[in-house]
Amino acid sequence: MVRKYNFLLLVLTAALLLLCSCFKQYRGRISIDGSSSVYPITEAVAEEFRNEHGDIRVTVGVSGTGGGFKKFARGETDISNASRPIKEPEIKACQANGIGFIEIPVAYDGLAVVVSTSNDFVDYLTIAELKKMWEPAAQGTVNSWKQIRSTFPDVPLRLYGAGTSSGTYDYFTEAVVGTAKSSRGDYTASEDDNVLVQGVSTDKGALGFFGLAYYEENKNKLKLVAIDGGNGPVFPSSETVSNGTYAPLSRPEFIYVNTKSAQTQVVQEFVRFYMQAAPALVKEVGYVPLPDTVYKLGYRRFVERKEGTLFADRSTVGANLIKLMNEN
Repeated sequence: MVRKYNFLLLVLTAALLLLCSCFKQYRGRISIDGSSSVYPITEAVAEEFRNEHGDIRVTVGVSGTGGGFKKFARGETDISNASRPIKEPEIKACQANGIGFIEIPVAYDGLAVVVSTSNDFVDYLTIAELKKMWEPAAQGTVNSWKQIRSTFPDVPLRLYGAGTSSGTYDYFTEAVVGTAKSSRGDYTASEDDNVLVQGVSTDKGALGFFGLAYYEENKNKLKLVAIDGGNGPVFPSSETVSNGTYAPLSRPEFIYVNTKSAQTQVVQEFVRFYMQAAPALVKEVGYVPLPDTVYKLGYRRFVERKEGTLFADRSTVGANLIKLMNEN
């Protein structure tokens, strides 16, 4: 009888512990969503933050830069990850709902242009050649590698890239074609980089693009292509992205903080932690840290609650972040 009682007591205790864990009381909650490119950085920061602040719940989702801004403008998230600056329609959506925002750069990323390891004829491409592949006029007419360069073989050209709601797509089309969101439509688009890797790696005639960090994770399956932006072919790397020689396919990435959320202690603690931890964690997950000065200026923008974007009337292509942030 005593054994039975002890067993029931243990079961009851375990059940109570499980029930308590399901209804854990948090001091605060932070909701983050947006870019798949920025996700690895913010998730790494959030994981370290959780280790030190177990009483604050931080959730990080992925819905793409555009999808993240939609949620942000509706007031559903405290922070939005973005691989491009916020756009005018998104700003207006925020204004319509009384949402203010603070824009903070968090990293540099290079866009990797890749082909299959079975591709034995491409070593580098010029921006003009990329444009010839991707511009709207190429749809239905540019279908062979030989049309890109006369010395290339007559191999079918198949393209893979980010979906049209992605900030990666916006930046690539602006840097290559000259206008954001302007490209041929007959390519395989996906927000899932695994789909792009699978498609390119298994097709000799395929070419794709995505963040450099994702190439690093899959470099045994892909061949990296050097890009000639006008000063000779350059491969993307931490060094060439940070010093600007991998041009024009190097870009800054951002977080956007809801101004009302910024008034809460938990978000203040998180953003302070983010700016302190970012240099090491950005590098750890395969991205390129910003200069220390930019992190300091970014945190100052947060502390001073400087709302708005630095890029309302300018492109991020070739942007000098230190100069822009000092001037604004």
